[in-house]
Amino acid sequence: MSIAALLIPDFALILFGFFLNRFTNWGREFWSGLEKLIYYVLFPALLFNSIARTKIDFGAATPALKTALVIVLVGIALAWLAKYLFKPEEKVFASGFQTAFRFNSYIGLAVAGRLHGEAGIAAFGIVIGLVVPMCNIASVWALARHAEANLFKELLQNPLILATIGGVLYSLSGLPLPETAQLLISRMGAASLACGLLCVGAALTFTGARRHASLIGYFTAVKLIAMPITALLAARAFGVSGVFFDMVILLAACPTATSAYILAVRMGGDGTVAAQSITVSTLCGMIALPVWLIISQQWVV
Repeated sequence: MSIAALLIPDFALILFGFFLNRFTNWGREFWSGLEKLIYYVLFPALLFNSIARTKIDFGAATPALKTALVIVLVGIALAWLAKYLFKPEEKVFASGFQTAFRFNSYIGLAVAGRLHGEAGIAAFGIVIGLVVPMCNIASVWALARHAEANLFKELLQNPLILATIGGVLYSLSGLPLPETAQLLISRMGAASLACGLLCVGAALTFTGARRHASLIGYFTAVKLIAMPITALLAARAFGVSGVFFDMVILLAACPTATSAYILAVRMGGDGTVAAQSITVSTLCGMIALPVWLIISQQWVV
């Protein structure tokens, strides 16, 4: 089966989430509650279970982690150029800035599992465990003049980071997961993928997009064009191979994170700009992501 065909069910769930939100009266509170359940409980269970059950090949992971660092740093640098190229209002820039380099973990983990099963989820979890703090620091820093939160406290409490560290430590311990606990965590993890994609679709919005169209287009191009190109070049330079090669391409080509909107609003930014950038990135990513994964397959041949 082709990569494009493999991803159709995941993208269909995103669209289903959009229509559910549009044609039901469940309200934003329902989706916000579901997002919290996924982010704080279900997704960490998925990450921990996949990583804890995988024997980590640090020799193969190290080049991928170097590549991931380069990808994110290039994304941050190019996003920062928008401040001088478009000269937007500070609040508008800070809110959209983060959408140029952050990535949607819901989509990433779903696609990683689709491509390589638990090995893919584990590899993607290890990669994002390194770059999530970088992305969060850069995002909060840009919004810092509006912020009232403690950055380091938030990083230490980040459930994805904690789940990744916990999974790595458990894997290194060599201890088997008790069968009952493994079954429970596996079912929680399985629920997270479908629910996460539904929430991505529910977050899509099409209001007020024209005012900052050029800026949003630039941030989207950084995320879906510049970062994947960087990933291909850096992965080859660092000798990334196997499942980790697909994971760094996936990291780079994944649409931006829906949580960028939440951060922008919470820190006094422009939520409309963040929401529109997320929507454009997600819709364009439905085309860009399979294209880059197909290109990456040809790249390694």
